[in-house]
Amino acid sequence: MTVQQIIFIILAAITLGSAVMVVTSRNLVHSALWLIVTLFGVACLFVVLNAGFLAVAQVVIYIGAISILIIFAIMLTRGVGQSKTSQVNSNWLWGALLAVTFFGGLVWLLSLWPGFTTPLPAISRALDPLRQLGQALVSPNAYVIPFEVASVLLLAALIGAIIVAWDRRLK
Repeated sequence: MTVQQIIFIILAAITLGSAVMVVTSRNLVHSALWLIVTLFGVACLFVVLNAGFLAVAQVVIYIGAISILIIFAIMLTRGVGQSKTSQVNSNWLWGALLAVTFFGGLVWLLSLWPGFTTPLPAISRALDPLRQLGQALVSPNAYVIPFEVASVLLLAALIGAIIVAWDRRLK
């Protein structure tokens, strides 16, 4: 094993461990702080994979903006911690078993795929990697469909937020 692989495994373990803490933490603020650790672990993985732009975007957008927004929303919402009901679903064991089963099936399915064992071709250093990313996002053969689906999803979320926030008394 190389040093880069060991660093990758350590970062992946930290990221996965903090992601588990996000969903298992009983305190909502602690869960949001674990989310920041998870997102920072993903940014570190981008650094290990030589994707500096994505690492910076991860830190600026997700850690710097969205996580802080979530923490402010939690802090400004009254009565979040006063819930006396159980926050754990009684069927959590079935959900965990189903998740482990699906994960095992996905690993088995990916192990049968011939492209799983072949390494990806190296990015040509002749072109700027950011330019290649931009071209891949708008190329019909690459990521244009997921890019457009994400934009439609964000538009639907924006319209939904406007409808939810609409003051019904103005009608």
